[in-house]
Amino acid sequence: MPAVTTPTTDPWHALGDPTRRRVLAAVVDAPRSVTAIADDLPVSRPAVSQHLRVLLDAGLVDARRNGRQRLYSVRTAGLEPVRRELESFWGEALADLKRLAEATYRTRPTDPSEEQP
Repeated sequence: MPAVTTPTTDPWHALGDPTRRRVLAAVVDAPRSVTAIADDLPVSRPAVSQHLRVLLDAGLVDARRNGRQRLYSVRTAGLEPVRRELESFWGEALADLKRLAEATYRTRPTDPSEEQP
């Protein structure tokens, strides 16, 4: 039976740090090593490693061995709950906008001659 891992850090907490978001963005297109990520950021390699540890604990990235290196990549399944939650916020905002538009539309006169000067 395969081991099931669960995130130990809240993904929202992990994404709350701007440097961690930049680390995550660095591995979106392709797997990268800590050194490659650190080369593009104004933080040290040990700091990148610490940020990656939080992202790993939150289930937002995966790591795999490639010789002596570890390559990090985005774990799309880990981002799914965050995406769903964001979509629920967006859905609520759109529903509110729809209600406002409908209420405004209903209170407007339909005949231009009825408009107030």
